[in-house]
Amino acid sequence: MSTNNGLVQKLWNYCNVLRDDGMSYGDYVEQLTYLLFLKMADERTKAPYNQKSAVPEKFNWRSLFKKDGDELFDHYRHLLEGLGKEKGLLGLIFSKSKNAFQDPSKLRRLIVDLIDKEEWSSMSADVKGDAYEGLLEKNAQDTKSGAGQYFTPRPLIHAIVEVMAPQPDETVCDPACGTGGFLLAAQDYIVKHNLHLTKTQLKKLKGEIFKGWELVQSTARLCAMNLMLHGIGGDELPLVVADALAADPGDRFDLVLTNPPFGKKSSTTIVNGKGKSNKERDTIERDDFWATTSNKQLNFVQHVKTILKQNGRAAVVVPDNVLFEGGAGETIRRKLLHECDVHTLLRLPTGLFYAQGVKANVLFFDKKPASETPWTKKLWIYDLRTNKHCTLKTDPLNREDLNEFVTCYNPKNRQSRKNSWSEKCPEGRWRAYEFGEIINRDKASLDIFWLKDDSLEDSANLPDPDVIAQEIVEDLEAALDQFKTILADFTSQENGIEK
Repeated sequence: MSTNNGLVQKLWNYCNVLRDDGMSYGDYVEQLTYLLFLKMADERTKAPYNQKSAVPEKFNWRSLFKKDGDELFDHYRHLLEGLGKEKGLLGLIFSKSKNAFQDPSKLRRLIVDLIDKEEWSSMSADVKGDAYEGLLEKNAQDTKSGAGQYFTPRPLIHAIVEVMAPQPDETVCDPACGTGGFLLAAQDYIVKHNLHLTKTQLKKLKGEIFKGWELVQSTARLCAMNLMLHGIGGDELPLVVADALAADPGDRFDLVLTNPPFGKKSSTTIVNGKGKSNKERDTIERDDFWATTSNKQLNFVQHVKTILKQNGRAAVVVPDNVLFEGGAGETIRRKLLHECDVHTLLRLPTGLFYAQGVKANVLFFDKKPASETPWTKKLWIYDLRTNKHCTLKTDPLNREDLNEFVTCYNPKNRQSRKNSWSEKCPEGRWRAYEFGEIINRDKASLDIFWLKDDSLEDSANLPDPDVIAQEIVEDLEAALDQFKTILADFTSQENGIEK
């Protein structure tokens, strides 16, 4: 059996062979997902598992292994079509699946030489899981695929999970789970920080305490495989392929950890009888929401508040507009500050995400019982953005970059936090603001900075030209997105007048 590094290397090497054939990282990961699922299902029909397979015999691993050449290609195509029509876990993995291979000999080689030679079911979850995670990250770096929007940088996830400190009997949800990073990090944290788990707790760690929603089918497929390779789920996975914002699911959770998709506001293109297209905003109207808006990120904040148990804890990655936008944004912030304890804000550096033009933060809050007085007493802000810039390839965010934040957050005793900023220490990145200061700001804005930006003060300290150029590109792209939204609004109004 391959060692961890050996397996990862084999997977990479074969990926590069297929890329020469025109297959993208995304295509490779998807094809690998289909074949790994079939191989693992076959393994579990044998000792010591002796389980009945959900895969029909005519489409099982052995049926693929026996064929070669054009016969293999035809069978593989029929297999994907057939399994894609199944319900449950099979449908989740194989729905809308297609053969991305150009050469049947390459498919045969992947089946016989790479996948069949490993015993995946008995392999450590760390080995096979890390290998698959590596492929997902590489796929996210492939900007043409657009997969980066579903991939949160792992150092950030690990720091968030560390300060949130999930416990063995707590339920954990991610309503926009992408490829499953937060759920897996929570599972890993619980296992590593609780060495004497009971049999009941270990069983719950297989899936009972986790729940994820993912809107995009192809991403949900990758998430499903990622969870399975890490030992989460059995015949059923704790994963729902649906729009989490569509309705209150009724479920309530102890922890919600999520990075909702950034980007344009929700809209639907409608073509009238004359062939004219018209974009209409998708506003979410729910009785449990404080305000009606088409801003997805604001809606996710409201949704997270709903699905938390009383005294439940949340960490939500949000773009800057959630902190300062007026109208519904102001209403939501004021309600959140009153009804929840909004205790911490982490301001993230630019260049952190694969989606261009994103300036993001992590908002931490606890849901509280009804009260006449506001639950938020003090908001602690850690500014990791000023004078700090990341790039995905040459200067990526490392877990060490978040060490001071984790220490300042003080998850074991939040009540004894101490400012690192003071008038005598103006460079401190950790500072508290009283509720009165925040609520009296224009629009109750949480868009707060206090550190001196060196690049604005001293031309000698300007960032490298490529960093400046990248920031200009990101700002222009963000502005362009906003102009497109405004234009869509005008177009929608004009078409409404025409009617």
